[in-house]
Amino acid sequence: MLNLNHFIMRFLFLLLVLPFFVSLASSRTLLEGLVIDCGATSPSNIGGFLWLPDGEFISTGTPKNVTTSLRDPILSSVRSFPLRVKKHCYNFLVFPGKRYMVRTTYFYGGVNGPKHPSPPVFDQIVDGTLWSVVNTTKDYANGNFTFYEGVFSAQGKTMIVCIGSNTHTDSDPFISALELVILSDSLYNATDFNNFGLNLVARHSFGYSGPTIRYPDDKFDRFWEPFGESNFAQVGSSNISVSGFWNLPPSRMFETQLGSDQLESLELKWPPKSLQNSKFYIALYFANNKGSSFAGSRIFSISVNGIIYYHDLNVTSDGVVVFARQWPLFGPTTITVTPTASSSLGPMINGGEIFDVVPLGGRTLTRDVIALNQLKGSFQNPPLDWIGDPCMPHQYSWTGITCSEGHRIRVVTLNLTGLGLSGSLSPNIVNMTALTNIWLGNNKLSGHIPDLSSLKFLETLHLEDNQFSGEIPLSLGNISSLHEVFLQNNNLTGQVPRNLMGKPGLDLRTSGNRFSSPSAP
Repeated sequence: MLNLNHFIMRFLFLLLVLPFFVSLASSRTLLEGLVIDCGATSPSNIGGFLWLPDGEFISTGTPKNVTTSLRDPILSSVRSFPLRVKKHCYNFLVFPGKRYMVRTTYFYGGVNGPKHPSPPVFDQIVDGTLWSVVNTTKDYANGNFTFYEGVFSAQGKTMIVCIGSNTHTDSDPFISALELVILSDSLYNATDFNNFGLNLVARHSFGYSGPTIRYPDDKFDRFWEPFGESNFAQVGSSNISVSGFWNLPPSRMFETQLGSDQLESLELKWPPKSLQNSKFYIALYFANNKGSSFAGSRIFSISVNGIIYYHDLNVTSDGVVVFARQWPLFGPTTITVTPTASSSLGPMINGGEIFDVVPLGGRTLTRDVIALNQLKGSFQNPPLDWIGDPCMPHQYSWTGITCSEGHRIRVVTLNLTGLGLSGSLSPNIVNMTALTNIWLGNNKLSGHIPDLSSLKFLETLHLEDNQFSGEIPLSLGNISSLHEVFLQNNNLTGQVPRNLMGKPGLDLRTSGNRFSSPSAP
């Protein structure tokens, strides 16, 4: 018990204290968040960040070292997950309602051995939402790591980030790093985060060809990648205040631009990759580098794939951002910036962000989640995939769990027949009040059968071929919906309740127990 208490206290300390105040240096703005070096065994200060090992936040998987020589020590270890278990989850305490940037980083390093030279393809999940497919094959072949970034609102007191094996996964999934950063409420606030999340497609600083712009230039450590290979690259303004921009881009992003002083259209193939058919959040950033002392104005219209995105945008030295919440796109994308007749200077653009808008998958009702975890605690060997959200996404629901559809997601069936379970049946199972079927036959469960009278919709109860003892609860006969009760081959004693034996339409089986009288059917 002492060791358990020590672990719990250490776990709570790490969750409640360390995650939310990770500082690069005392003289810099604090980065509020949590940075995890997956597979590491001890904390480390890398790049000024305190990176924590991941063992306190996940109970499955194996730490492995990458043998490839790397410049970035964060990529030197991974946590590898056995393919035979379909889902593995990190669990974090968070502030309900707060907006989080979630970033995952992957570098394979051949950790699955010579029989698997290419990295596996798998899924990543946030709470009950299928976030994206992780395919690092192309980047790894070029010697690069791959990162994925999403923006999600904390729907409760915990946020769960999972790795899932999909039908394309051919070897053990893995992860190199995981970061959660709290964002200001203004960021991307046109998005309805109660129903949607954002999955980053591209974020670029245009006209820029240096290293990735990130913290401390970006206070949230977002990555602004260079996009400078163009004849239209120019030096921009270095005196832009970003306080008026809801998304708070780094001022350094405005120091370069793509553009021209000539009155001609600027055509930009962006984002670089072809897009799947979806709806996208797009934010484009502009600032006129010709100040008030210059006789020049920039007024232009913006179109996306030939469709007008914004009319007559007047760009001043103060800067401006224009955005769309859910813009439909498919395939290659072209941004065209065209000066209007009243503009004395040509078009320009400093930066852009584009996110895939991801519908949230929903979450299992909290009372059912709590009850299932209490049930899991009463089993000595529960299924290995009983982690994360029990019902969502549907393809990653827990073994033996069937759930309802719709807005209010409830557990309706528990079927763990023949899984070799031992332990007892938690009385908290009655808190899953939508249960219609309980099938726990052919296991090694022991102890008493709890009072199940709260389960008003229960139709079938299969507890046969176990080691249950004690008497059959009299209250079972009060559940009007019951039509099957299988209790044979246990160690039950006493008598079979009369309200069960005489219940119309009930298939009752109780043989193979130690009843006193009368004889059981």
